[in-house]
Amino acid sequence: MSNKYDADKPIYLQIIDRISREIVRGDIKPGDKLPSVREMAIQSGVNPNTIQRTYSELERMEVVETKRGQGTFVTENLGMVVQLKKSMQASVVENFVKSMREIGVVEKEIINSVEEFLSKGEGKND
Repeated sequence: MSNKYDADKPIYLQIIDRISREIVRGDIKPGDKLPSVREMAIQSGVNPNTIQRTYSELERMEVVETKRGQGTFVTENLGMVVQLKKSMQASVVENFVKSMREIGVVEKEIINSVEEFLSKGEGKND
């Protein structure tokens, strides 16, 4: 796991984003157990308190659940996983469109740019 963090965003939020991406991609499956707080802290190169905050926030978001004495598990609620993916997708699109507008690109040009990018086969996840 990467230990490079952006100074402009709290580390626990960056770890939440990483875990969320792994869940929606299917790298971490519903019902999978996450590493213990201590293990994740070592893997991530951060303080265990940061991981505890990460897990607490993920639990508040209903993405994971903690079973006392057993650990932290990804929710088995597939609807929540779908909702998480849609939320992440909307955020990416919003940031992309805002960035394009900041450089003066209008809606039609944004759409054309995306269509052109996709037609070249760039960015495929094969």
